Amino acid sequence: EQEIREVKESLRKSDHSRTQILAKKKLSEKKVADINAQITKYSDHARANAESNRDLAIECANKVQELQAQLATEQSMLDQYSKSDQTLAANVNKAKANLRRLEQQVDIVKATDSVQKAQTAVSQSYTGSNNKMRTALDSLDRIQEKQAQKSAELEAAEELAHAESGADLDARLNAAGAPASGEDALAALLAGDKK
Repeated sequence: EQEIREVKESLRKSDHSRTQILAKKKLSEKKVADINAQITKYSDHARANAESNRDLAIECANKVQELQAQLATEQSMLDQYSKSDQTLAANVNKAKANLRRLEQQVDIVKATDSVQKAQTAVSQSYTGSNNKMRTALDSLDRIQEKQAQKSAELEAAEELAHAESGADLDARLNAAGAPASGEDALAALLAGDKK
């Protein structure tokens, strides 16, 4: 954007320079017109007095020659002003067109930058939400593992408690078809002795 400001400042200076050239051109055009008018005037006097007042006619003719020399110089300056104006006008117009293109490109770059920033924000948000989801799932897995570990520990503790209280022995005897109470066990033993 700094370059754009510098170009605008250069164009402003160029416009000012062109204004000065145009002013000088106008003054030069006026001088050329004035000299041409004087040449016409003295040429007419020289012709009019060629027969009646030869000395005055020669003086007027000399003045015409002097004016023609001035006209040549002034016309040369006018031509240079015209050429400078045309060249400067073409360069200023080209620079203004380039400036408009440059400003458009800067606008495009700014718009692209805004879109890319928005895309980056969306991408980071998506990545962030994916990371949060992954973290939540990992936490849930850890909780479930801890719960399974705790359940296994509780079952093991219950089994140990049954074994220590003898309930485990009764459960195994029941499973094997053994009598559950001491009376039943004695009756079974006695019945076995009678056989």
